[in-house]
Amino acid sequence: MRFLLFGGKKTSATQPAPAKMTHQEPDGERSHAEIMVIVVALMLAMLLSALDQTIVSTALPRIASDLNGLNKLSWVVTAYLITSAVVTPLYGKISDQLGRKKLFQIAIVIFLIGSALCGLSQNMDQLIFFRALQGIGAGGLMALVFAIIGDIIPPRQRGRYQGYFGGVWAVSSIAGPLLGGFLTTDFSWRWIFYINIPLGLIALSAIAARLHLPVRKIEHRIDFLGAAMLAGSVVCLLLVTVLGGATYAWTSTPIYALAGSGVLLALLFIYWESKAKEPIIPLHLFKNDIFSVSSALSFLSGAAMFGAMTFIPEYQQVVRGYSATKSGLLLLPMVAGLMCAMIPSGRLISKIGKYRIFPIIGTAVTAFGLFLFSHITLTTSQWMLSVWMVVLGLGIGTYMQVMTLAVQNSVDRKDMGSATSVVTFFRSMGASFGTAIFGAILTARLSHYLIQDLPASVSSHVSTKSLQQSTASMAHIPASILHDILVAYSSSFHDVFLITVPFALLTFVISFFLRESPLKTSTKETAEGESFETAHAHAEI
Repeated sequence: MRFLLFGGKKTSATQPAPAKMTHQEPDGERSHAEIMVIVVALMLAMLLSALDQTIVSTALPRIASDLNGLNKLSWVVTAYLITSAVVTPLYGKISDQLGRKKLFQIAIVIFLIGSALCGLSQNMDQLIFFRALQGIGAGGLMALVFAIIGDIIPPRQRGRYQGYFGGVWAVSSIAGPLLGGFLTTDFSWRWIFYINIPLGLIALSAIAARLHLPVRKIEHRIDFLGAAMLAGSVVCLLLVTVLGGATYAWTSTPIYALAGSGVLLALLFIYWESKAKEPIIPLHLFKNDIFSVSSALSFLSGAAMFGAMTFIPEYQQVVRGYSATKSGLLLLPMVAGLMCAMIPSGRLISKIGKYRIFPIIGTAVTAFGLFLFSHITLTTSQWMLSVWMVVLGLGIGTYMQVMTLAVQNSVDRKDMGSATSVVTFFRSMGASFGTAIFGAILTARLSHYLIQDLPASVSSHVSTKSLQQSTASMAHIPASILHDILVAYSSSFHDVFLITVPFALLTFVISFFLRESPLKTSTKETAEGESFETAHAHAEI
């Protein structure tokens, strides 16, 4: 299957032979009961990846103590983040070529093996390596869940189910710190990894028994060179966000070298993909304006959304002195807002068959919610914070899943996995870069306020870096000085939230460019409207 650059038409000389179908679903669509069995299994698999991003944070201090690796602690998170981001587009492309069910099962198995080995780790180097392995599996879980949903649920009906998956993210943001704190305190930090095994086995069993997808075997080739360039670019750019301002100054030579290498590899990747016969990320997808706008929205919304969800608990822990468990529990108002918006908006999309208005409304409400948080101070009441969180949750929940739905509705079935994984990839990259950029801003503003608000005789002895690495040291600071430090922190959080508002407003503006496309009523339709059976000679699932 060959295309001209940016989606040229197929030529007769390059038409592949009709694909051989090794398994075929019944012609009719699945019933709600059949779909729900599969959805529950997919939710469990998605929970594995989502929960693992939050449950580990609570246990990090205990892990560092037990394995004597405080200086390598950040890499426990970084290794997972890098590998999961790198492999996301690969899973999407390979699933379009080889089929999704087996690849999804392989991803779960890799994740479970990584989890078991993480729990058995005897030193920090082993844990970092096994976390990287776990991330390879996690990248497949996130990419393939939404692609499989695109296979089994028609776009017109998909809104009915999207709230369930948004709920997984919401629940994991609360349950992760709570469960991590409980297991670490009452059992061992190793159980935060072992807990994945029974959940994963249940998901594997349900998927093996109930998920049946057509598989067409055709000749294919994997673009290994393109994959290597993409991986190298992502690793370099993510290392900039991880190491910049922490291990190295933002203006240091290593950061410049990493950033330059990341950009150069990205440019080489784009050039190579324009020539590759079967690219990892088909560039013709960007010719589709719905795909391009959705990718931009995913990146910007990921930056604003995950930035907010990171710094609200951090404010609670640093300024209010709450534990990680309590700060996670105090996110419940945001979860309530997410669920109250996600489920009704999803059902309304299915009812009216239109989706464009939801990102417009959702991004506007999100921007307003972030504007409210820009008024945060040392004395802001908890009930006021709860109201603001509800507003922010309502905004995010209104549009969180729409970009994936719009993209899946607009692309050919043969590109479903690639398109879905690329949108997921952009959201992950937005979250990574957004969190890092806003974290750097927090550091810079904190340093500014410490110098500005504290007496010179005191600020010269207060290290911004030491305060951020271990806020526990504030327990030994005299109350009069501690008050000024907390004011500096709260002012810094105020600035961070204020700076997120333009990002949200930009997302709001871009949402107007998202074109409405009639939602298809069958999973067997392609983007051009022909039946999937008619087009199967050109497609693989």
